[in-house]
Amino acid sequence: MKETTNRSKTRQKTSKPLVTSHDFNNVNTINHTSDTLVFALGGLGEVGKNMYCIEHNDEIIVIDCGVLFPEDSLLGVDYVIPDFTYLVKNQHKIKAFIITHGHEDHIGAIPFLLQKIKVNEIYAPKFAIALITKKLEERRLSKAVKLNEINGDSRIHTKYFDLGFFNTTHSIPDSYGVLINTPNGRIVQTGDFKFDLTPIGHNSDYQKMAYIGQIGVTLLLSDSTNSGVSGFSISEKKVAQSIKEVMRKTPGRLLVSTFASNVLRVAQILEAAVACGRKVAVFGRSMENVVQIGKKQGVINIAESNFLAPNELNSLPANKICIVCTGSQGEPMAALSRIANGTHRFIKIIPGDTVIFSSNPIPGNDQSVSAVVNQLTRVGANVVVNSPLTSLHTTGHATQEEQKLMLQLIKPNYFMPIHGEYKMLKQHTETAIETGVNKDNCYICSNGDIVVLRDEHCFQANERIQTDDIYVDGNDISGLSTSVLKDRQLLADNGLVAVIVAINSKQNKILCRPSIVSRGFVFIKESQTLLKEAELVVYEALKEKMKQKTTFGELKNCIRASLEPFLYKKTNRNPIVIPVILNSKSAMQSLEKSTKPKKS
Repeated sequence: MKETTNRSKTRQKTSKPLVTSHDFNNVNTINHTSDTLVFALGGLGEVGKNMYCIEHNDEIIVIDCGVLFPEDSLLGVDYVIPDFTYLVKNQHKIKAFIITHGHEDHIGAIPFLLQKIKVNEIYAPKFAIALITKKLEERRLSKAVKLNEINGDSRIHTKYFDLGFFNTTHSIPDSYGVLINTPNGRIVQTGDFKFDLTPIGHNSDYQKMAYIGQIGVTLLLSDSTNSGVSGFSISEKKVAQSIKEVMRKTPGRLLVSTFASNVLRVAQILEAAVACGRKVAVFGRSMENVVQIGKKQGVINIAESNFLAPNELNSLPANKICIVCTGSQGEPMAALSRIANGTHRFIKIIPGDTVIFSSNPIPGNDQSVSAVVNQLTRVGANVVVNSPLTSLHTTGHATQEEQKLMLQLIKPNYFMPIHGEYKMLKQHTETAIETGVNKDNCYICSNGDIVVLRDEHCFQANERIQTDDIYVDGNDISGLSTSVLKDRQLLADNGLVAVIVAINSKQNKILCRPSIVSRGFVFIKESQTLLKEAELVVYEALKEKMKQKTTFGELKNCIRASLEPFLYKKTNRNPIVIPVILNSKSAMQSLEKSTKPKKS
């Protein structure tokens, strides 16, 4: 496999007999030798953990490897990552690993993947490489893989695949779509994109997209995130002008919060601050990392003298300071939330401060954002949020009219919406049908479903790849089982009851009445009668059980079987019951000491 910058010639079509649509209706089994398979390990039915695979015979091309940030119901979970089981089994087939751009939902799972699979090379854009390098350094995986830079002229060749790239516009520098020439037709994967006629940074490569559409595309995989948003999105330049205008009119200290991942927006905020005579202080770990990488990559062109260290904030007048920070989504531990709550180490809100939210709440975060806005207002800040009147934010994803433009440029015969929840995929499919794609040629898939290319035709296979969400707690990539999450939910809802029992297994007798300890179940001081009754219920059940020879496992089951129905009958709650069996006289004595009331 090698990479070259020469424009590859169009692959000659092989002379194979065409398969009619009638044949596909009757035969949708996979020929693993000659068919080309397209499937997702993540990114369908969700906004996040994007990972798409294209397989032909003994070769697999992988596109992106991202994380999904967990919902509140996933207690203690840090990340949700794709299920790599299929790739672990077939890692010898992986011939090219492509990253379309540097956002977390496209690169965040790479460190977890590299701990399970040996990947020789990853091909990624310049800015994404800088972000991946930082991520790998933090996890001591710098030498785990070779990172190769790609651009709009790069080519990657394998035995069965020819890959090319085209520039797209997104909210991060160096964002690309991918053209994959396969033995059974051409596939285009758009990556994340929007169409901005006055972009900041590189423009979309309209000419190349139109050329790809002219030579013919079998299957289009396209970003669906904003399928439900009509019209065209506003330009990033308009947002930059609006932010600069607010800064110019603001008399006091200014705080601006936005997505750290929106590097181009961060660059515009910093430039506007300097243009308005303000010096900049950056807070939030992810924001500090992005600004540092942006400066190294030349995306952020602000002289070092324009930055303030945290301890220098009090050295300048309020109207000469701009603070850029994380927390635009109301995250409890982000810089802006701590500033609002008065727990930040360096910053306290001063009445008259202005706080700008250069973002929109992600669905589900509205309540958290509202709480931060209210708290900032309560302590005296003037809060300005995005609205049609202020234009302080624009999306990085294509709206309906922009999706139509992509469809008209690429002109696919078959269409598979990606990167979105089910409703988004459905709306994008309706948009594709509006632009002329045959309804029967559209596939709304789930993770693991397989779309098969055969002789420039597509069909959905009966087979599917087993894939699931993998929950990551800290650095543990083995994945939490659903039973662990159920236990956490039970603990959160119903609490825990521990039953401590001392027995003598040689004499097969219980030494004393069980002791019950409760946490998060009932208020102990007000429930002594209940707990004493519960102890008696367990004691009677154990005495009966121990009239005959028994095992520790049977004793634990006896405790649960007697206690759980009793507690539910009394409280309508099902706490987790943990039996603790102590097998000795000394254990009984220590138990009596620990439960004996202390003299005052």
